[in-house]
Amino acid sequence: MKTEIAAMILAGGQGSRLGKLTKETAKPAVPFGGRYRIIDFALSNCANSGIYNVGVITQYQPLELNEHIGNGEAWGLDRYNSGVKILQPYSSEDGEKWFKGTANAIYQNCAFIDSVDPEYVLILSGDHIYKMDYMKMLEDHKKNNPALTVAVIPVELEEASRFGIMNTDGSMRVIEFEEKPKVPKSNLASMGIYIFNWKILRKYLVEDQAKERRLEDFGKHVIPEFIKNGEAVFAYSFEDYWKDVGTIESLWEANMDFMNPNHELEIRDANWPIYTKSQAYPPQFVTETGNIKYSMVSDGCYIAGEVTNSSLSENIKLGTNSSIDHSVVMSGATLGKNVRVEYAIIGESAKIADNAEVIGTPDEIAVVGYHETVGGLKDDEE
Repeated sequence: MKTEIAAMILAGGQGSRLGKLTKETAKPAVPFGGRYRIIDFALSNCANSGIYNVGVITQYQPLELNEHIGNGEAWGLDRYNSGVKILQPYSSEDGEKWFKGTANAIYQNCAFIDSVDPEYVLILSGDHIYKMDYMKMLEDHKKNNPALTVAVIPVELEEASRFGIMNTDGSMRVIEFEEKPKVPKSNLASMGIYIFNWKILRKYLVEDQAKERRLEDFGKHVIPEFIKNGEAVFAYSFEDYWKDVGTIESLWEANMDFMNPNHELEIRDANWPIYTKSQAYPPQFVTETGNIKYSMVSDGCYIAGEVTNSSLSENIKLGTNSSIDHSVVMSGATLGKNVRVEYAIIGESAKIADNAEVIGTPDEIAVVGYHETVGGLKDDEE
């Protein structure tokens, strides 16, 4: 059955800039905002936009991500003749296996996209925090009738050299693409969100694979190739909240933003909910010595210390005379007595022993990795 649009979420990046936090899990599976994981935003945007054919392309450390997504039921994507599919690398006849880049990942999953038979394909990143109605972008795409529409967001001009920059004419047609230019000509930064006419993109990828095999990445190769060949490429401007959480600092900042009850994302908006797969934990419990100020604390938490300006995921234990301030603590972490945590991110199932400290600054966030232990006696000291 012909489908108007299918979505492909690129969730296979190694996430090396998140260091310890992605040593044992894929970046899109990293917890965010207390009860969510980063990929929940792209999946929820698809569901709320009415896009039910979704492929999630994974590669590095996919186990936790696969378990989280399952069959897509939590996002209402478990539908007859549609739904979410986990797509992992496999050995093919031409020797391809690991994805060499974003475009190569799409090429290697042509069979899945062809089985859906879409007119358009929406390419998304799995590590951005935002709400977006993709159907509005599709309407803009159909109005201009280009081969490709790229979502862009205005950034401060002094920050533009960190992004791929789209230079456009008066009609928003892209006339030049610059990857992290030293002297940017505009401030329209690519969000890594693309709508392609599938037949055109497929033709480019298949023909390139049979010849030079150089179209590995959308930003570095495919978009410049489209522009060089005279294909119509348009920019779609997005001006609401959007955050790339690919670094420790940006992940911490986005979590701090998220606690604001007047946050632009309007997380309590019932018309555009962010869905997630949650386990059933008992309600949070705050002892007579516990205290919580301006923080988000999820179910299953046991708080015997003080939590201030912080985000706590599920099932966290905080001992007496301990404090957490301006920090993000991920699910299953245990913090003992007399512990002090400031300006830090504590990974899932980490253990902070009695009397230990994890102290960062607003400019240098301290990080404790997944299952990491801080403090306590070492084996040769017991």
